[in-house]
Amino acid sequence: DAGEEPIAKAVRLYYCVRDAIWYDPYLPFDKPEHYRASSVLERGRAFCIGQATLLCALGRASGIPARVGFADVRNHLANRQLREFMGSDVFVFHGYTEFYLEGRWVKATPAFNIELCRKHRVAPLEFNGREDSVFHPFNQDNKLFMEYVQDHGTFADIPVGRIVSACEHTYGKQRVRQWIQAYEAAAGESSRDFEREDVLEH
Repeated sequence: DAGEEPIAKAVRLYYCVRDAIWYDPYLPFDKPEHYRASSVLERGRAFCIGQATLLCALGRASGIPARVGFADVRNHLANRQLREFMGSDVFVFHGYTEFYLEGRWVKATPAFNIELCRKHRVAPLEFNGREDSVFHPFNQDNKLFMEYVQDHGTFADIPVGRIVSACEHTYGKQRVRQWIQAYEAAAGESSRDFEREDVLEH
């Protein structure tokens, strides 16, 4: 809607991406094409950076200045299989979007889809276009959920090289090389079904 106010437009785009693009951490991550908005739309799944990229692109296409931001987070409720896969509960370069609305930059975090939030008893992130939408520190059972460890700032485009280097530093070069080789062998597909994995019990 060309006559729609920017805040209303940004909010509508946020909920479209949050719930239409399902979160999946087991996807390729080492090439620029993995983050293209068109690729994310076609797949219908992405991890946080792909979701943030798509939301940023949609905002720009709608006339709203937008950029992507990154922070390292510690996910206290990451499931067992994902922790074993990564060898850590730290997620480097977690992606979010920033919109320029009413004269200031506002954070919007479109991960995670509502079904995943319900499974982990975490309130889905809401966005009103005026306040930052960032992860809750606790879930609905008052258990630690998400802890922001380090902020990397904002970027006009996805810094793929920095993301891969951060992964190698945090998870180990050999582990990252194995991930990339496995994705290449599977033509970019993952044999893992994230929706069926265990919910981590504390």
